[in-house]
Amino acid sequence: MIPALLASVGIPLLGKLVSSGLRVIDDPTAKAAADALDDVGGKLDRGEIDTQQLAAANRHVERMAEIEARRDTRVLAQINRTMRTEASSSDPYVRRWRPTFGYAVALAWTAQTGGLTYAIVMTPQFAGELLAATTHLSVIWGVALSVLGINVAKRSQDKRIAAGQPPDPGLLDRLLAPLTGAKG
Repeated sequence: MIPALLASVGIPLLGKLVSSGLRVIDDPTAKAAADALDDVGGKLDRGEIDTQQLAAANRHVERMAEIEARRDTRVLAQINRTMRTEASSSDPYVRRWRPTFGYAVALAWTAQTGGLTYAIVMTPQFAGELLAATTHLSVIWGVALSVLGINVAKRSQDKRIAAGQPPDPGLLDRLLAPLTGAKG
């Protein structure tokens, strides 16, 4: 969906977007690429580039977006087949890995919180250091809770689909709905 949307805005806008993104990078090659894109944009604005060539470039971008969309469709179809295989598996663990992961995260969270609470109560003079050290665990907890959140959301979506209800549109779909004319 995003490649098609980007292809629909055309070369001039894509050049401006990419140029502004490259300007943020502190690298001479990125700056040179941004300058080159700005130069092309200026020539387009002044009409120094043939409109037929611009139309051909836009068609090329659209074609590349179509190819990318087909590739993405194939990848998503494979993921869907894998998920259906998982859901229909007779192996109880394959079907129950999401709840198992949820229980493991809850157990680990409880153990860590309980241990931290005990350590602070028993050695209050080190409370500041203990709490500061705990911040180093934020990345691992961020990953674990993100995976858990995706698992819960995906299971909720699976249940909606199994009940014959359409899935809720994703955040990106809702954000892009005004641009694409889709109902989000």
